[in-house]
Order: sequence, then structure tokens, then C-alpha cells
Amino acid sequence: MKVTNLTPDATGLVEWPTLSTGKRSIVTVGVFDGMHRGHRTVIRRVVELAKKHDAISAVVMFDPRPGVVHGYAKTHDGMEPPAGFVDALALTGVDQRLRVMQEMGVDHVLVVRYTLAFAAKSYRFFLGQMVGKLGMRTMVLGEDAALGANRAGDLKAINLYAQAFGVFELDVVDDRGPGHVRVPVDAKPQMPAEPGEPKDPTEGMSKAEKRAWSKKLQAKDVRVWSSTNVRYMLSQGRVQAAAEILGEPHGIEGTVVHGEERGRTIGFPTANLGSDIEGYIPVDGVYAGWLIDLGPSGAAVAAANDDETAETVSPAIPHTYDPGMSVARLAADSPYRWPAAISIGTKPTFSEKTGLNERVVEAYAVTDDWLDLYDHDVRVEFAGFLRPQVRFAGADELAAELRRNVQETLRITAR
Repeated sequence: MKVTNLTPDATGLVEWPTLSTGKRSIVTVGVFDGMHRGHRTVIRRVVELAKKHDAISAVVMFDPRPGVVHGYAKTHDGMEPPAGFVDALALTGVDQRLRVMQEMGVDHVLVVRYTLAFAAKSYRFFLGQMVGKLGMRTMVLGEDAALGANRAGDLKAINLYAQAFGVFELDVVDDRGPGHVRVPVDAKPQMPAEPGEPKDPTEGMSKAEKRAWSKKLQAKDVRVWSSTNVRYMLSQGRVQAAAEILGEPHGIEGTVVHGEERGRTIGFPTANLGSDIEGYIPVDGVYAGWLIDLGPSGAAVAAANDDETAETVSPAIPHTYDPGMSVARLAADSPYRWPAAISIGTKPTFSEKTGLNERVVEAYAVTDDWLDLYDHDVRVEFAGFLRPQVRFAGADELAAELRRNVQETLRITAR
């Protein structure tokens, strides 16, 4: 899979590459945050049509998320998010999305930095670029897709455009999944009060009770298969329900740093993730899941090579994508993958990058081997909520509880 990173100029124009001189392309467009089942349904159709027509399968992916860019502009006098801005609500980083697309057989991904000038272009202009520059013969979209300035290019408008000019087709995919669900508009992360995977709060409610619950929380109607719904579930500790929509366990990625090492003193040494974490961090609590060693971080490799010229790359648009060893390390039978008891907590201090309270993520890998993961990139995946964060009377009581957490982790991950 080839990845091309594109940044629009000041006027919003993009220098689109030539994908092929002999083949046309099947194209889809979106953010694909989370790469949930709906996203995969659309991309699977792109790959299917490309094979059928001997064409190039292409995904145009926007980063940062358009909603974040427009939301930031509204509160900052029309300015765009600055370099280094961290989208703490993004479910997945760019590389995480690219990995899934590669596994699905996509030929080419074009990662476009989403800017206000780019967003101001009309859907007609954008479609013309897709046809003229990328050789698009078919555009594949989900059922609520919309393109261009003010999202004026809905499916009806795009289809009329396609029929009027006859240079490409629109293929609409049913990516709705099992219907819709109500999600509180201003839902805040809420740590479950009891041990065990939380249930849907509306489970067992009558229609009248659901209406009252929805009205009280000003809930809105969203697809079950949606990034909004997944984000809400993770904010309530419902990681198993989120995994059903994602098609795999939700994961976050970061670099292991030195912590306070209190776990080591009671026999539970943990891998502590630094502050630069890719992916949405679930609500505070203790979880069962996995810890995967992705290998030495880029910074660590550069330091080892004494490479003082290594560039610092903005996480918004990675300069390269090389899955390399990480794909093998992520495999279910990888020797770099261990069951893990994961603790997430919140500090009273605020992060300068996100403006939110700083989060602490620690993972205890259940293995007899000694692991030295400092300065390694790791992935932490969540398989189930174990318990809320509580204070213990002493080290012995904490150690006893951690042993119970380890046994529960092994039970859950064995499934």
C-alpha cells in the first residue's frame, strides 16, 4: 500500500498525484476515525470494485478531523489548530487507521491535511479534482456522507452531478449496521461505580423510561456503528460494547517512560505510557487487555544512532508509513503480545497540549519474563472493565487486589 501525505496551499488547492497512467480508480473519502464496521464496509466495497474493474483502490483520508478544525475556528477567531495540537477525542491515530486499510488490501491512501481553505471548496470542484487528477471511475460513499463547503454535496447532489456529466458513478454502501441509538449530547466521562463490564444504561427500560432518559440528558440520535457512539461507550468504560462496533478491541499507542515505580516495589512493575498518546483514552479505571511491544521508538532509534539531524514530525501528518515489524508484532500469536492489567487515572494538573487533565496509563504485562520496554512504542488494547479506581489501606491490600485483577485479566483475555 502506498501512502501520500498532502497539504493544501493557502488557497485550499491540493497537488493530487497521478495514481496510474493506465488504470482508473475507485475512490472513497472520509476521516475513518476508529475504523469501525461501517468504515470497513465502505472500504471493503472500494477494494471489491477495484478488483472487479482492474482499477486502483484509493482512500482520501482527512486529518485532523473536520469537526475539530471547524470547532477550533469558532472559538479562536477563525484560526486553525496550531502545529502540535492534540485531538484528545480522536479514536485512532493516522497510522492505526492505515494499518487496517493495508490489511484490507487498499492500494493507495492519500492523507490530506484538512484546512479551512480546503473546506471552502465546493463539492463540484472536489469531484472534478477526483475525476481529473485521480482518474476516478466510481466514488463509494456511506449513506450519510456529504462533501464540500457546508456539506452541500449530499448523496442526492453527488448523484445528480454524476448523471449530468457521465464521467463517474456513485456507489452508495449500506453502512448503517444495526440501526440507531440515543447518545447524550454533552456526555462526560463517567467511571463506573461497580466492578465488571458496565451495561447499556437504557437496558431494560420501557419506551417511556427511555424517552425520559433521553430528554433529561438531551440525547441525540446516532448510528450504532459510529465514532460518536464508540467514543461515548469508551467514556463510560464499556470497552466490550465498543469492540463489537470496532470489530476488534479498542487500542491506544504511546512510548514507555519512567514512572514512579511504585508497582515494582510490590511485585507488579508496569509499563507507563508518556503524555503523547494516540487514540482515545477510556474513562478512569482498571481494565483487562493486552500490551504489545511495537519496538524501539523513532526517537530512541535516532538517539542510538546519534542522529542529531532527525526531523521532528507533526503527529497530524506522518511523513512516512512503514508498518514493517509492527504488523507481525500485533498478530494474535506474537511473542511481543502479553495479557495485561491496565490502570488509567487522572492527575489534577492540566496538559498544555490538550487543555484537559493529564491522564496516567500503566499496563502490567502478565508474563514470567523480565520486560525492559523503556523508550519502546507500545500498543495497549482493552478487553474488559475490571473495577473503578479506589484507595487501599496499604501495600498488602493493594497487592492482593492486583493479584485478583491479574487472574480476571487472564480469564477475560483467554476468551
